[in-house]
Amino acid sequence: MKKLMAFVLALVYLIGMVGCSKSMHYIIENEPNITGIVKEVHHNYILIYMETDGYPHGADCTVSLNVENKDSMTHFSVGDEVTIYYDGTIAESDPLQINTVYAITLKTPTE
Repeated sequence: MKKLMAFVLALVYLIGMVGCSKSMHYIIENEPNITGIVKEVHHNYILIYMETDGYPHGADCTVSLNVENKDSMTHFSVGDEVTIYYDGTIAESDPLQINTVYAITLKTPTE
C-alpha cells in the first residue's frame, strides 16, 4: 500500500511539473518583451543595448541566460539583435538587469 501511495504522489508531482512550463508560442503571444543588440556574451548572461522610452540615449541591460523555456536560444554573437521575453521586471541598477527570462529569440543575426 505504501508503494502505491508513493507512486501516486510521484505521478501527481510529475504531472504538476509538466503543466507549469509555458510553450514558446504562449510566451511570444503573452509575455512582455524588449529588443536589443548584444554587446557582450558571458557564460551566464548577455549584455544588450536597448533603446527605450525611459532612457533617451538608450541603456545597457544584462540578461540572464538561465531561461525557463529550453527551446530558447542561449548562444549569441556580439551584434545579434535579440528579443527578450521576461516577467516584466527590470532591476534599476547600472547596467539594468533582467533576471527572470522566459525565452530569448534571435531577431536579426550579426552580419
